[in-house]
Amino acid sequence: MLEPKVFHSGSEDETAQIAAAIAADIKAGDILFLHGPLGMGKSVFARALIRTLAGQPDLDVPSPTFTLVQHYDTPLAPLWHFDLYRLEDPDEVYETGWEEALDGGIVVVEWPQRLGYLAPARRRDITLSKGKRDENSRIITIAQPEKNKS
Repeated sequence: MLEPKVFHSGSEDETAQIAAAIAADIKAGDILFLHGPLGMGKSVFARALIRTLAGQPDLDVPSPTFTLVQHYDTPLAPLWHFDLYRLEDPDEVYETGWEEALDGGIVVVEWPQRLGYLAPARRRDITLSKGKRDENSRIITIAQPEKNKS
């Protein structure tokens, strides 16, 4: 495992800024897994990342909690935003366009643990956890196995 990158956020705005900065390193074929309990800012992070990659700061980016997936066109590649919270069985992901998304698109997944055995090894794991400063602080850790580094 490569040394993880750690960022500290004190607000939703700072979380969005961190996501926007990370977007500069994204390329077609990247898979990002967003980990963390409810309320940690996964959707805030995803929304800012998608808006930055699309080049549209005011883009409407609804949470795909009920639809399971939202699709966006970006200058780099098609982007697929999955929220798998409601997935009951990993095989259900095939009904969402999962295989198409993995074919060169940019894939952002909230609640990736729902994929179980279908989780691709080639990915970046982004974990949002509670910071110690105050109620709004977050620690954002980005880890990527060395064998997956490109």
